Amino acid sequence: MKITASGLCGTEIAADHYYLDLHYANRSEQVHEDIVLGHEGVGVVEAVGPNCTYLKVGDRVGFGYEHDSCGHCRHCLTGNETYCVHRCTYGNQDLDQGSFASHAIFRESFLHKIPDGMSDLDAAPLQCAGATVFAVLQAYNTQPTETIGVMGLGGLGHLAIQFAAKMGNKVVVLSGSESKKEEAIRLGAHEFIATKGKDKLEVSTPIDRLLVTTSFQPNWEQILPIMAPGSAIYPLSVASGNLEIPYSPIVFQGIAIQGSLVASRNIHREMLAFAACTILSRRLKPFP
Repeated sequence: MKITASGLCGTEIAADHYYLDLHYANRSEQVHEDIVLGHEGVGVVEAVGPNCTYLKVGDRVGFGYEHDSCGHCRHCLTGNETYCVHRCTYGNQDLDQGSFASHAIFRESFLHKIPDGMSDLDAAPLQCAGATVFAVLQAYNTQPTETIGVMGLGGLGHLAIQFAAKMGNKVVVLSGSESKKEEAIRLGAHEFIATKGKDKLEVSTPIDRLLVTTSFQPNWEQILPIMAPGSAIYPLSVASGNLEIPYSPIVFQGIAIQGSLVASRNIHREMLAFAACTILSRRLKPFP
C-alpha cells in the first residue's frame, strides 16, 4: 500500500523521556535495532498477493497496532485476536513496516477498508486512538443510560468524548484545570470537573465507566468516591511503573479495573462505520 496519511500516537512515559510514535524513536540506541515509526496508517492498495480475496488495487485501507495473529487459538476464534499469544504488534514484529513511510506491506486480514466520505486525514488517528476508546465502549456492554467519565483531554480523550456522546451517554470530563473546559463541552461533554487543588470532587451523576487517557496515574483518593457501585475503570494510556489504587473502595463498591488493548478487527471496522456516519453529519472531528 502507498501510505497517504499517518496519525501520531502518544503511548508512554519512561524515565525522563516521552515516547510518542516517538515511543520507539530511541529503540535503535537502546537495543541496536532500527524501526520504521508509526502505527496509525492510511493509504491506497497498489498490489495484492495471489491469495487476497478481501482487497483489490485502488482500495483505501488503514492499519493499526496489530498486524497478525495465529488465527487458530480460542482468542482468535472468538474475535479477540488482540490477545492472541502469537499476535504481531507494532514495535515487536514487522519492524520495517510503519506509517512514517511511503509504502508498507501487511497481511490483508489486518487491513481495514476506509469508508467513502471519510478523508485519509480523518481516518488516520482512528486506527489506534479511535479504535482504543471505541473498543471500551463496545466490547464491555456499555449502555446508553450509563455515565461515562473521560480523564484527560489528549488524543484518546478527544475521541472518547465524541464517541460516548454520539452513542447517547452522559459524558463527564475530568481534567487538571479549567483551561480545556470550553473545548470539552464543544466536543460533546455534558459536565467538566477540574481536579487540581481539590480534596473532594462532586459530580451530578456517579460515573459508571471511567476511561483514563492520561499519561500519569490519577489521584485515586479523589476519583473513587465519584465512581458508581459496580462501575469500571479502564486504564488506556500505557505508562511505566505499577498501578497503585486503594484496596477497600474497590471491594466495598464492587469497582472493576479492566485492562483493554486496541479494538479487535470486527470492532475496529464497526468503529470506522460509526465514525463515517458522524463525520458525514459533520459532528465528529478527529482534529478538534
